[in-house]
Amino acid sequence: MLETRGYRVITSSNGEDALKVFKNGNIDLVLTDLVMPGLDGTELVARIKELSPQTPAILFSGKIKVYEKDTLADVFLPKGMYAPVELLERIRLLLVRKRGPKRVTVLPSRIAAAS
Repeated sequence: MLETRGYRVITSSNGEDALKVFKNGNIDLVLTDLVMPGLDGTELVARIKELSPQTPAILFSGKIKVYEKDTLADVFLPKGMYAPVELLERIRLLLVRKRGPKRVTVLPSRIAAAS
């Protein structure tokens, strides 16, 4: 779904691999599951925020509907409770907040007049 909207998506099968990918750079936003073997989503987000506090992170869970522990994630979303369009909007807003609003550059125009 994200790729069809123009996002470049890099996947990892576990938290350790995701952290390695993140350290290689060029990651604008992190989506992670809460429950993973080894490095879970909460710890992954904490380590990413240590490296890059401005990088937005979304934490998902299919088993937990409300996450009450402290987390550094910008958003917690229970799987299946939000429509895909809502996820896309949250991603868009987080990226706008990170990058800032689009700036329009106005270049001086040249006008040719014929007489």
